[in-house]
Amino acid sequence: MKLFYKPGACSLATHIILHEVGATFELDEVDTEAGQTKSDLDYKKINPKGYVPALELVSGEILTEGASILQYIADQNPQSGLTPAAETIARARLQEYLNYTGSELHKAFGPYFSNSASNEDKEEAGLNVAKKFDYLNGLLSDGRTYLLGDKFSVADAYLFVVSNWSNFVGIDLKKWPNVAVFVERVAKRPATQAAMTAEGLL
Repeated sequence: MKLFYKPGACSLATHIILHEVGATFELDEVDTEAGQTKSDLDYKKINPKGYVPALELVSGEILTEGASILQYIADQNPQSGLTPAAETIARARLQEYLNYTGSELHKAFGPYFSNSASNEDKEEAGLNVAKKFDYLNGLLSDGRTYLLGDKFSVADAYLFVVSNWSNFVGIDLKKWPNVAVFVERVAKRPATQAAMTAEGLL
């Protein structure tokens, strides 16, 4: 397999999960602005959407969209326990958290990474991100270790990556102590450390 990624982007979640399952894979860094990979491939031919991640399977088929890729890897490696069984409420909760992270928190950070966003846009984004963290801080206030309880899942990898962007845009997670502890906890996992080291983030 080959993971097309951008350091620190949402593709980091896929990178973490590939390490969690002990997969054999290659990395190819993407310059999303130039539309080229480090190996000099035209990225638009790999993923016409232009953003990361994209995962090239052994068959040559390309998967895109982070949440879908995460779920696929977990389903292909059931022994990893990274996703609950199908047709269970826990599985539905996993999808709930993946969707919330992707459609709400991830999108809320968008203006911070947009070259066309004004200072006003970023101020509004900060308020929006704060609302999302308010919800997550409440969710994690019951003492759970991870989103689904005591067991790490693919949803945790995605939430970690997006929440960790706060460190790059001047948002102090200390305002949301339960989120801060969650991020610290996932950051210490060996797979997270391996992926972040490979991407030059540590």
